[in-house]
Amino acid sequence: MMSKKIEEKQSKEEIVELAARHVCPNRVDTFKQLGIVAVMAKREGNYFWDMDGNKLFDVHINGGTYNLGHRHPELIAALKEALDHFDIGNHHFVSTARTRLAEKLLATMPGNNMEYCVFTTSGSEAVEVALRSARKTTGRRKIVSFQGAYHGHGGLSLRAGLADQAAYFLSDQPEDEFIQVPFNDLDAMEKVLKNGDVAAVLGEMIPATMGFPMPSPEFYPGLQKLCRKYGTLFIADEVQTGLGRTGNMWASQTYEIIPDLMITGKGLTGGIYPIAAAIISQQAGAWLKEDGWGFCSTSGGSELGCIVALKVLEIIGRRGILENVREMSAILKQGLEKIKTRHPFLLKIRQSGLVHGLVFDDPNGGAFMAACGFESGIWGFPAGNDLSVLQFKPSILIDRDDCREILQKLEKAIVLCEKKLGL
Repeated sequence: MMSKKIEEKQSKEEIVELAARHVCPNRVDTFKQLGIVAVMAKREGNYFWDMDGNKLFDVHINGGTYNLGHRHPELIAALKEALDHFDIGNHHFVSTARTRLAEKLLATMPGNNMEYCVFTTSGSEAVEVALRSARKTTGRRKIVSFQGAYHGHGGLSLRAGLADQAAYFLSDQPEDEFIQVPFNDLDAMEKVLKNGDVAAVLGEMIPATMGFPMPSPEFYPGLQKLCRKYGTLFIADEVQTGLGRTGNMWASQTYEIIPDLMITGKGLTGGIYPIAAAIISQQAGAWLKEDGWGFCSTSGGSELGCIVALKVLEIIGRRGILENVREMSAILKQGLEKIKTRHPFLLKIRQSGLVHGLVFDDPNGGAFMAACGFESGIWGFPAGNDLSVLQFKPSILIDRDDCREILQKLEKAIVLCEKKLGL
């Protein structure tokens, strides 16, 4: 088997050295500083193993990519069967797989305004499509997003999210076309919308890189009213929060807002085949009737990816899956609160369904916990814009035993972290 040959060809040390030389030098340096340079080997269900043989319960799941766990057997089977008949297809042609996936995705949408799906290879590419659609529809150029949010590493998507990195790559001009306001601040939002020159608000529903701060109950309904009042479209970035993570199919349903456009990705791939989508209302997608080649992506909407995504939607749509998210969320909430009473180092618990931001009482607490978690058999990841927070997001298919295991391993990591910090 080729995969076995790849794993056996070089030692971990050789792979890390080559990665530092040719692929991701700064990332390797960063992980070395944390004391955890992992190279993934076997992966299955809730777990992955690194090349040193460490078994880790994955509660980072690569930003929601492994929403159904690693290498879900039904997804593997669907892809293997598809390979007997399909390849990526031809993006110029009509495709049965793309058409079926669009139909199934549209059927899950909140409200009844969504009409079109534009398929891409990544979430950031889908964000680009959505921003262009909003500008074309409204005739306006300005885009508003939340401070500290993340929308990918494309051109427009980077400028709408990580403004400092956009500047780093000289992608930050003109300055007045992208505006960022604080999350949860309706007054600040109205100040920038009231001039009537904003094409769209691009909202990461629960901003991951900020450490999953939770929206107030009035925020999204209020934002909906403001957008309608000032003729601004709302784009819901559901790359991390969609596909069942909050206990509903979409966080937009959880927070009672009906988007004009929606972005999905990561979990749509099943961790098996790259695919993402911009889902667009009839109004915002009118350009698709005028210019059939207004957006092109050779691999976007690959027929193999569509077939995997169809199976993903089928699994999430099964009876009891969303109920399981809500039930396991309640179990984890209770367990986390108990841990918090025993360990004041765990300062706050932010939760919506199986999306958690665990805030620790140290500016780098999330980073320290990632390292101590690795030693304790659990893998979470710190929030990039708030290193006090550990992103904690198990698969939506976890059960009671899984909850018990991750709570035990998390507490073990906290004890280890407290010891290292002298708390």
